[in-house]
Amino acid sequence: MNFPDKGQDSAALSGNVRSIPRLRGSEHRTAPFGAVTLTFREVRMKRDPAPGVRPHNGRRRITRGVLALLFTVLAVFSGTYAWAEEKLDRTVNLGELPDRPPPDQGTTYLIAGSDNRQTLTPQQRKALHTGNDDEGPYGNSDSTMLLHIGAHGDTLVSLPRDSYVTIPAFTGPNGVRHPATTNKLNSAFSLGGGQLLAETVEYNTGVHIDHYAEIGFGGFVDLVNALGGVTVCLDRPIVDQASGADLKAGCRKLDGGQSLELVRERHQEAGQDLSRMANQQKFLAAVAHQAETPSTLLNPFRLYPALDAGLATLNVDKEMTPYELARMFLGLKGISGGKGHELTVPIANANDYTPNAGDAVLWNMAQAKTLFGELQNDQPVTIRDNDAGSDLRDG
Repeated sequence: MNFPDKGQDSAALSGNVRSIPRLRGSEHRTAPFGAVTLTFREVRMKRDPAPGVRPHNGRRRITRGVLALLFTVLAVFSGTYAWAEEKLDRTVNLGELPDRPPPDQGTTYLIAGSDNRQTLTPQQRKALHTGNDDEGPYGNSDSTMLLHIGAHGDTLVSLPRDSYVTIPAFTGPNGVRHPATTNKLNSAFSLGGGQLLAETVEYNTGVHIDHYAEIGFGGFVDLVNALGGVTVCLDRPIVDQASGADLKAGCRKLDGGQSLELVRERHQEAGQDLSRMANQQKFLAAVAHQAETPSTLLNPFRLYPALDAGLATLNVDKEMTPYELARMFLGLKGISGGKGHELTVPIANANDYTPNAGDAVLWNMAQAKTLFGELQNDQPVTIRDNDAGSDLRDG
């Protein structure tokens, strides 16, 4: 295939590369998301008034008390929402992406797990077994997922970081223009961060991305610790010297460091990255579940540190709001609980040797085109998962 001309190219990334077919979708349509209206209705209880007591005083006091509580809750919520708006780190501008697919129905999130270690001290890197940050200013994309929230249920599609894809031409941080090339999906993030990753995913899938959310190492440990730990259930023990994981089978509560070891573990897995992606999906759902428990929501000493740590670990697009962020995490939680579809992009070969990137993951292009077309048009998903498997199970 001929790559699109996206400006003057240099030979910085040229080499012996392979052409990858580009999947483009059909016509997209946009449906507005309606507002939700909350109503309050007084419940009247009939009883005979006591002698000498005016019958409406009790009801009025109850009504005034409930209204006062309602306004207090709304004031706290409004203040928290405004605070969260200010805390969000918005660096990715999806509106600047060139040659975009038209918007589709529903809402599609691109979720990336970044292993950028810049916010970790050398002592933390050693303790957490993360190694040194030698992958440039952006680090690596540890996992990449598309979450589509639509009329036929939610769908979560994992894109292996070793997927062999076309990376569109781009201008690097130093102003040098790089030509389009084929490489692993993770290379797009390493070379151009979330901006280039989003462009690469849109280019190869034809799916319009509405929002971007990147979860980084820096705040991940603090988030789990602020939640008081996260309970997970393991089907079998996990021991991985590279990540530091040493976890027994069964259900247990993990602290931040142990959680990071779990989601980074892959060396004992037969499917390696595919199995790790499955673990990461389930763990993110467990975090979302813990975040909405009464022990978190009704405890300001836990809620606000958790919100602060959670927002600190996120890098999002310019149009992301706390409301859309909440929809994303609730969608992840619902899918883990069986409400929706969870799958990996159809794969033709998980260990295909490529001339410029070594072993890589090749998509089954026919099935992938069907899957992405269904997402584009907000249709029921007919493609089923290859079932890479996960060590985590529902507790």
